[in-house]
Amino acid sequence: MKLYNSLTRSLEEFEIKDNTVRMYACGPTVYNRFHIGNSRCFVVFDMLRRYLEYRGVKVLFAQNFTDVDDKLIKKAAEEGTTVPELAEKYINEYFIDAEGLGIKKATYHPRATETMDEIIAMVGKLIEKGHAYVASNGDVYFSAESYKDYGKLSHLDSDNLEAGARISVNDIKRHPFDFALWKARKEESEIAWEAPWSMGRPGWHIECSAMIDKLFGSDIDIHGGGPDLIFPHHENEIAQTECATGKPLARFWLHNGYINVDNKKMSKSAGNFFMVRDAAAEFGYDAVRYFVLASHYRSPINYSADILRQAAAAVERLQNCEENLTFRKQTAENIPMSDNEKECLSYLEEKKKDFISAMDEDFNTADALGCVFEMARKINSLLNEEKLSAEFCETAYNAYFELLSLLGFEKKNNKSNDDDAEIEKLVAERTEAKKSKNFARADEIREILKDMGVVIEDTRQGAKWKRV
Repeated sequence: MKLYNSLTRSLEEFEIKDNTVRMYACGPTVYNRFHIGNSRCFVVFDMLRRYLEYRGVKVLFAQNFTDVDDKLIKKAAEEGTTVPELAEKYINEYFIDAEGLGIKKATYHPRATETMDEIIAMVGKLIEKGHAYVASNGDVYFSAESYKDYGKLSHLDSDNLEAGARISVNDIKRHPFDFALWKARKEESEIAWEAPWSMGRPGWHIECSAMIDKLFGSDIDIHGGGPDLIFPHHENEIAQTECATGKPLARFWLHNGYINVDNKKMSKSAGNFFMVRDAAAEFGYDAVRYFVLASHYRSPINYSADILRQAAAAVERLQNCEENLTFRKQTAENIPMSDNEKECLSYLEEKKKDFISAMDEDFNTADALGCVFEMARKINSLLNEEKLSAEFCETAYNAYFELLSLLGFEKKNNKSNDDDAEIEKLVAERTEAKKSKNFARADEIREILKDMGVVIEDTRQGAKWKRV
């Protein structure tokens, strides 16, 4: 498998050691629900994790929660609650949307507040090694000048780096690109922890370094995140980790592209964001997931309601194929496979190989999705045959569902089996009513099913139903 490494700016062979991948992706700062722009990182690294596991690799995946931060402190004050209560609320909100998007829970979900001992220890080590200093107000800053490779990820000369992107210049720092490892408490009411240098809380960057070191040690296989994190966040992670441990932080750095609105980055600060929950209410969570995976993960993509509407229609086509094939499995006969069926299965095998080739070439989900659509088209071309063999239907279903579920687009049935049994009973009763020419009763049952959120379709093979 080849992946684009942001550190080297090149496509490299991703070698897997001991059949295990240790992967870390920056998670949300939990002061609000997440928007469509945030979702791309979460979906992309969920998909990468899914694919590696599909290939038989053991993936140890960590995605953090930043649960103490200036934004949380401000929002908690506005809502008249505490920082821990606010964080817990929005961590729960995160999991609601993540589950809707088909994002599997990570192996680890570390929190900054649960890593405080490790954070304080790492800051102390950096001070001891001369890579950090305590300012007059009790803040602790990393000395950018003490690390000769500062800027190697963002590929910028540290002498020419522009201030900004969470970098603040003040009289306390020795150099404008020094960054806070620890922020001293300014008021007694502020949430704070005791450290040798002051009561306070960690800076943003040190949290991730300490979490990674606690869970994995240094030199993990993949570190991922959005493009806005390359500088300063990931740059600073590298600096503080390598200075504290003497080892590289990660072998591969992966960054997804932006989601834009009218070619401008979607962000809360720009006010051009759309919450995932709101988009899902109109188009469904699967449409949001499809929207993300339908483009190469490094390419910028534009968001609009029309594009999401198209994504919803595309997912429906994929899921309709699964539903139709499931129905034909029930009516299939124990007869030998026809030449057309054999040719179709061979085609599906070729498309599966193409799918894997696409994913192995810098994780190209767009081309991989194309392969699944081609599988669906081929399967659909046979579904109107009067007779299909049971062997074909079962084999075709398994081949198709294998990739559909890997992508996270299998049909979600949130209803109970009891509901299914009731629906099947009504469908059977309607079929008998039509046979006995009791069309009034047949129409009545159709309306009952409609009220249950079920539509029924009459085909040559019999009546089939689906939820809408």
